[in-house]
Amino acid sequence: MNKSTLSKSVIERLPVYLHYIRSLHKDGTETVSATAVAKALKLGEVQVRKDLGAISGEGRPKIGYEVPALIKRLESALGYGTTVHAAIIGAGRLGNALLEYEGFSEYGLDILAGFDCDERKLKAPGPGKCVYPVSEFPKFCRENGVEIGIITVPEGQAQEVCDLMVESGIRAIWNFAPKRLNAPDNIFVKNENMASSLAILSEHLKTQKNKIIS
Repeated sequence: MNKSTLSKSVIERLPVYLHYIRSLHKDGTETVSATAVAKALKLGEVQVRKDLGAISGEGRPKIGYEVPALIKRLESALGYGTTVHAAIIGAGRLGNALLEYEGFSEYGLDILAGFDCDERKLKAPGPGKCVYPVSEFPKFCRENGVEIGIITVPEGQAQEVCDLMVESGIRAIWNFAPKRLNAPDNIFVKNENMASSLAILSEHLKTQKNKIIS
């Protein structure tokens, strides 16, 4: 299955399936059905069946999918067979947390280093990953084949950082700044708007409280 033929909504669900299927594999489970996956993840059975069918065909009647084979198909569909290199600009608390998080390697992402304009945040080679001056970002990207740029700077600096990443050959941007960026059409930008997520969570809590009161 060519990843480009999958819709964005399907691709966003595949890592959720993969995480769950991997947990089954660790527990020694050999087969799993779409029905079982849907129930465990609290998703619609029809949706799960279509998603898994799109990347691995129909499961065997009354048996479902062989777990090891399904894991390989999910990893292939997500492009996890090869490691993609990334770099962060913005070495504050969020930037450092992402920089040191080891779980990304499970999904084929290797964040090589961080960059910041504040000399107090720079880290020389040693324990943990390095944080270099922003001025070294273009050269570092060229020499290390960096394809994904991660933005964790304040809103006012985000567009300037985006422009620098584009000029440095970055092909995709993961933006954590609360700002919509202007980037060329060939550069994919994924925005993580934490304010919007918090608003959704707050609204959910408000709704639940109102149900209890009523």
